[in-house]
Amino acid sequence: MKKILQYSLALALIVSTSNFILAQSFVPNAPDLNLKSYILIEPETNTIIAESNSDGLIEPASMTKVMTAYVVADQIQNDLINLEDEVLISERAWKMGGSKMFIEVGKRVNILDLLKGIIIQSGNDASVAIAEYVGGTEDGFVDLMNSYAGALGMKNTYFRNSTGLPDDEHLTSSRDLAILTTNFMTNYPDIYALFKEKEFEYGGITGNKYNRNKLLWRDESSDGVKTGYTSSAGYCLIGSAKRGSMRLITVVAGSDSANNSFADTQRLLEYGFRFYATQKYFDANKEYTIAKIWGGKEDNISLGVDKDISVTLPRTNFKDIKVNYNVKNNVQAPIKKGDVLGSLEIVSKNEVVLTSDLIALNDVDAKGFFGRLWSKFILWIMSLFGMV
Repeated sequence: MKKILQYSLALALIVSTSNFILAQSFVPNAPDLNLKSYILIEPETNTIIAESNSDGLIEPASMTKVMTAYVVADQIQNDLINLEDEVLISERAWKMGGSKMFIEVGKRVNILDLLKGIIIQSGNDASVAIAEYVGGTEDGFVDLMNSYAGALGMKNTYFRNSTGLPDDEHLTSSRDLAILTTNFMTNYPDIYALFKEKEFEYGGITGNKYNRNKLLWRDESSDGVKTGYTSSAGYCLIGSAKRGSMRLITVVAGSDSANNSFADTQRLLEYGFRFYATQKYFDANKEYTIAKIWGGKEDNISLGVDKDISVTLPRTNFKDIKVNYNVKNNVQAPIKKGDVLGSLEIVSKNEVVLTSDLIALNDVDAKGFFGRLWSKFILWIMSLFGMV
């Protein structure tokens, strides 16, 4: 009997302990990586999942070419150039060293092929050729690159060329490159799609036709973005992958080998997809609560949000999500659609993880003079008795 009692107590303790452990939110630390800088973000919600020295200055090497392609994509969208434009190849572009597309001086190459040469082959010659076409000179194009960087909020970035060739003043940060990549895939998805192409052959030369991003072969969810290397920058990589409805972007800088840069990127992506999730909580222009209106032709008004809202959290943190609505009191007509009439909070584990405005989803016209006067009188009477 005593043994049975001891066994029962031990079993109860094991079950109780297991339930306690399962009830906890367990998210291990991000991988410990031997890098100058790295960042892992979920771009839809702009959530940083892991980072180290993400604002520290780094040499971008050929990751620079993401901005080169971004400028071209924006110029195309604004009808300043188009993919069929034929670019005359200058002697300077033809002579560029380093990785090449192998364009020939005096020949004409269309914008689409040059973009593929930049994105897939990492061609320095293609970068200079397209820079000279868009900016008049490469220096003129670099001015555009820096203007775009400023507009995107890339606070730690200054470009000196279109290729990423070494220059002591040619610097950026992992965070800035993540910002750039997020905006590229959001604003110019058709051009961004070139980053996942595995090969491009130009002029019958096959020696440089394969994309250097080996993750495109290793991971079916990977769709970009760009490798980089110089002796001073080390091996670098902007990576991106999408699994289901969730996308992650990584930037790793200063690895000691190409293989390690790919392995570190994979470790970050696996960590993010394994332990985090993104869930949508609000649809734009859908009613979620109402506000009482005084002096209006309608008594209530629908409140919602002006854009879809999602949150990215550790997977175990979604089970206790709460939403708090904070609606303004004594709202007076007239009301215009889009007026801010309150706020909402998404709360997880007693912490506010997101706040957003609650806006009016429609107009409410005011009553006539006597109607408004009567409403104000009623409101005054109720305030005397602490009813509003």
